[in-house]
Amino acid sequence: MDKPVKQQINVELGEKEAEGIYSNLAMITHSPAEFVIDFTRMLPGIPKTRVYARIIMTPQHAKSLQKALTENIEKYESQYGEIKLHGDQKNKAFGFQPPGTEKK
Repeated sequence: MDKPVKQQINVELGEKEAEGIYSNLAMITHSPAEFVIDFTRMLPGIPKTRVYARIIMTPQHAKSLQKALTENIEKYESQYGEIKLHGDQKNKAFGFQPPGTEKK
């Protein structure tokens, strides 16, 4: 049985993109064809923000991203310890909430 040939991908990182964009809030929506992730940031005392980056991907790529994030979080935590979440995250609204499911 032949082994699959690994394809090398050459990725170019531009100067502007290398600076990165800080985000502390991601809002996720989806349709049958795609996932849309809007990255923004909330600052204390400022009730308004804007989207700094929007990533659109297929459901298959979204699931691959989830898997890659899970693997990397596990590697991070094995090296640096558990990432602590502040407050009761289970009951907090975060990002996109479908109409009628908002927390009061």
